[in-house]
Amino acid sequence: MPSWHSLLEDVKVRGSVFDVVRREWLAKLAEYTGRNVIIYYSGWLQKSGIQGLQVNDADKNGLMTVIHGLDRSKGLDLLLHTPGGETAATESIVDYLHAMFGTDIRAVVPQLALSAGTMIACACKEIVMGKQSSLGPVDPQFNGIPAHGIVEEFRRAYQEIKTDPAKIPVWQPVIAKYHPTLIGECEKAIEWSNEMVREWLARGMFAGDPEAAQKINTVLAELADHALTKSHARHLSAEKCRSIGLKVTRLEDAQQYQRTRFVGASCLHPDARRNTGIQDH
Repeated sequence: MPSWHSLLEDVKVRGSVFDVVRREWLAKLAEYTGRNVIIYYSGWLQKSGIQGLQVNDADKNGLMTVIHGLDRSKGLDLLLHTPGGETAATESIVDYLHAMFGTDIRAVVPQLALSAGTMIACACKEIVMGKQSSLGPVDPQFNGIPAHGIVEEFRRAYQEIKTDPAKIPVWQPVIAKYHPTLIGECEKAIEWSNEMVREWLARGMFAGDPEAAQKINTVLAELADHALTKSHARHLSAEKCRSIGLKVTRLEDAQQYQRTRFVGASCLHPDARRNTGIQDH
């Protein structure tokens, strides 16, 4: 007969009914693929305004917890649903995942993996997406403002003032709102993000491809160029991602694998609040 304390601990471990259902479907997915499965999700669509919903350094602690004891030879299917987050944390998380599984990682996107989420997906050997799935641009942000946009505005001001000095009074209040070092920081952030994605694509998705350099340049031109993407919030469909050269597998091509949509749906319930809602089988 278990003690009351042990029963409470068991209930705590099992979590809510959504956790129970989610684990059941995760087990079925892992059984079908023969691979480790981890959900890395955020409930930002339902719980906006709560801190900790974006990719951050604390997330690696959750990943370390669930990866401990896994058979790493089975590789990893990483179910992603995130609005993105900190660039430094993203780099650290990807480096850790590569240290654990090498490049034998597939990203599965039931709905949205934006910004830093797209960067994580690009660090995988393959991305599984459905008709409802979207990735997004990877251009870095400063307080919600695209770094590319700040640089473009500064360059436009420079060219217009150089051509017509009479426009100095027009541009002066615009430029004055920027910190003196901001332009340089924006340029470094853009270069940093591009370098990371370039390295991850070369190491994983396009490893051994004789046309890797050209394909990576095409992907970066589409994902990282603010002039092309127009908005950091833009959603890029599976077909769009395939068209720019990313290795995307259609979720609909494997009917049993398509069940990840329902796993994803359970993640998106309002009960899912934290980005570190990570589970494995």
